[in-house]
Amino acid sequence: MSRTGAPPHIREMTLSDCPRVAEIRIRGWQSAYRGLMPQPYLDGLDVAAELPRRRAHFERAAGTGVVNLVAESAGEVVGWTCHGPYRGEEPRTQEAQDTGGAGDAELYAIYVDPDRTGRGVGRALLRASVERCAAAGHDRMLLWVLRENAGARRFYERAGFTADGAEEPYEVEGVEVPEVRYARLLEGRVTPWEG
Repeated sequence: MSRTGAPPHIREMTLSDCPRVAEIRIRGWQSAYRGLMPQPYLDGLDVAAELPRRRAHFERAAGTGVVNLVAESAGEVVGWTCHGPYRGEEPRTQEAQDTGGAGDAELYAIYVDPDRTGRGVGRALLRASVERCAAAGHDRMLLWVLRENAGARRFYERAGFTADGAEEPYEVEGVEVPEVRYARLLEGRVTPWEG
């Protein structure tokens, strides 16, 4: 819930949302990863440089199962999330193969305008992604998060995700910032989580 009491409106992203999504993504990185990544790298992130990448990613997503959603509050886009088929190398589970299930989904990104954090925007976006993945028949939803990002890890844990033991190296300007994988079973329905 927002502080005004009205939950954000979640809708499919459009091409015209790309400038605002680029801004939210860059500001989100600069806020969420402060102290976790080299500050000169974060300071050098640029919305103008990000915008063509967001447009290209958005246009390539058509017909691939990738879904981009935005959260609106009072007519302004205040958050963005993107999910789709899992990009890892793991094969589909045997159960998914036997039942024709969609296999695993992945949360690729979720960002909230730093001025709007703590108002339920992230929870609403994550809930919408989880619900859509469950409705699409995915068995699990997976995501990667920086190992040292304690706040994000708590956020995902409150939403029913657990670290599954997988870890991946990640490096930014010569600094190791490893990621850990989180997973949540979907089982065709979504159960509520802490808010």
